[in-house]
Amino acid sequence: MIVLLRQMPNGVRLLLAFGFVLLAFIGLTLPLVIDLAVEQPVSPLGLLWMLLLAYLVFTLTLILQRKQAAWLLSIGLASLSIPLAVILFSWAGAVGLAAGLALASVLFLALRGPHARAWFSEP
Repeated sequence: MIVLLRQMPNGVRLLLAFGFVLLAFIGLTLPLVIDLAVEQPVSPLGLLWMLLLAYLVFTLTLILQRKQAAWLLSIGLASLSIPLAVILFSWAGAVGLAAGLALASVLFLALRGPHARAWFSEP
């Protein structure tokens, strides 16, 4: 497994890092969702967080397994950086927007490369 991780293209490594940071953020904000579930068992925020959590875990698992289906899911994971740019804009203004858009463009360009596409080779 270590040999496979060393052969991983940098674009896929960057995407995995982004995915694990999102996973940590969801884990840290989960008490808010749990507090909301005490008052209201089914809430829009709770549904969104659970869908995002399931999507992240499923996508990261397929990426580590090098499955062909993971390439399209990884494009979807990279698209989560666009709402992040909007959130950063509301927090930090134009600098946050520029940082978020730079992250989004780096993720998309890194995943479009031939090495990143070839990484997802398992049926």
